[in-house]
Amino acid sequence: MTKEKSWVEKYRPSKYIEVRGQQLVIEKIKNFVEKSLSLKNSKNSMILYGPPGSGKTTLAHVSAYETNSEIFEINASDLRNKEKLIAVLKPAIEQRSLSQQTKIILVDEIDGISKLDWGGLSELESLIELSQIPIILTANDIWDKKFSPIRQKSELVQLKEIDYKTIKDVLINILYKEKLKIDPETLTKISIKAKGDLRAAINDLQALSTIQDPSSFLLDERNKEIDIFNALRLIFKGKPTQETAQLFDSVNMPLDEIILWVEENIPLEYQGEELAKAIDILSKVDIFKGRIYKQQYWRFLVYENLLLSYGISSAKRNIKTGFTSYKKPERILKIWLHNQRTAKKKSIAQKYASHVHVGEKRALNEFPFIKTIINSNPKIQKELRLTEEEIEYLEK
Repeated sequence: MTKEKSWVEKYRPSKYIEVRGQQLVIEKIKNFVEKSLSLKNSKNSMILYGPPGSGKTTLAHVSAYETNSEIFEINASDLRNKEKLIAVLKPAIEQRSLSQQTKIILVDEIDGISKLDWGGLSELESLIELSQIPIILTANDIWDKKFSPIRQKSELVQLKEIDYKTIKDVLINILYKEKLKIDPETLTKISIKAKGDLRAAINDLQALSTIQDPSSFLLDERNKEIDIFNALRLIFKGKPTQETAQLFDSVNMPLDEIILWVEENIPLEYQGEELAKAIDILSKVDIFKGRIYKQQYWRFLVYENLLLSYGISSAKRNIKTGFTSYKKPERILKIWLHNQRTAKKKSIAQKYASHVHVGEKRALNEFPFIKTIINSNPKIQKELRLTEEEIEYLEK
């Protein structure tokens, strides 16, 4: 008896027109692939990022099919170190396609590479620079600072969580092709509880299709983390509900950082009276934050969270539609740049202190004087084994 094929694979789209729920993204991908294949792109890699089941891997395969390109796919979690990346990915980048005229490289789930994985990230960055073949990378979350060098060399395209109505339409179409019937209420339940994960919804549908009475089967709601972009979309666009008040509990990010994200993106969604009301609520969040830190009244955290989620959501008059590209807070970027500069200063001071046998704290305190000494003679820079970035920092 042969094992039944997974419906996820059986009904995976092969053309752009078959992809559901990501129409705003498709044009960006088509433009990137066409320009890259004709060597007209300034950046030859693209990162598709977004929640699980939103179609990242599928879109990479569709782009290959639509351009009649060979696709070379690897999963980044299987290539965690420099040696394996060189052995597998480098030959794929350097060799032309054997079966088609063009080739696309897909590096799936780059979240699987960590900074500790023996130079895997830095080697991936080098291979991206080397490649003349378009590289598509996928990730759920690309905003970890370890991915910063790769982000700078890539076009970034965010895929949104798929609406439950779109998911339900896909499920209905699959049932029609399979000549099966499940009651609409159960299909709605599957679609909503998938929380935007189309792949999970199709898997649930296939599992329920084998049950005599699918409507009697209670699905466990997926308790998964959501990223900050989806949280903002639900806050700014959705109707305020009891679930809204608990939304930021599912975001893996400190509340202080979430406040900066909300502050940065409120003007993109709210105008006029709505904007004034939202800013007023945000100012109350800041008041509670100050009381918590100053007086150690940690019980106020519940009010801070409630105002930031339900309060901001209730500032709008009507539910909002359309796609909005949310921005990373400028203040976080400035802090990151400051930390980068501080890190270079510290690493130079460490090397100098070790070489002349003084304390690191003293080297940092005397850094202006040390900087003059190091800049006066290239031999000193070489002896301290300074990197190009550290030398560049000293010359500023």
